[in-house]
Amino acid sequence: MTTALNYLVDTGVFILYFRGDRRAADFLRQTNAVIYYPRVTRKELLRPPISSREREEVLAFLRRYRVVNPDPQITEGFSSLLEKYPYLRDHLADAVIAATAWKKGLQVVTTNPRHFEPIVEIRVRRFPEDFGG
Repeated sequence: MTTALNYLVDTGVFILYFRGDRRAADFLRQTNAVIYYPRVTRKELLRPPISSREREEVLAFLRRYRVVNPDPQITEGFSSLLEKYPYLRDHLADAVIAATAWKKGLQVVTTNPRHFEPIVEIRVRRFPEDFGG
């Protein structure tokens, strides 16, 4: 029996996609994994300055994937990670992403592994390095 892969994709991978990066496009289109993204990624992608056309493109694109909204389990994990890893206090969005991955059993796919690799509670996949890129 094979276990399905479940990835929590960080903002950086989506940014590469919107900049026309072929590796990001191939990864998002061809992976067999279920792609999730944290609510904070949506917020980061829609941050001004962004045109109304770009906003609609981002929203339509994100509908292809599964959003993970903060819940009490993630909030508890967030607090625990901030206590255990004080450096995360300067990287709150990354702490939310790590807590989401930890509490939902997802692997983080990120272009910025240095913020996540010290966190033993999660599995980190570096993009594009861990995907043949």
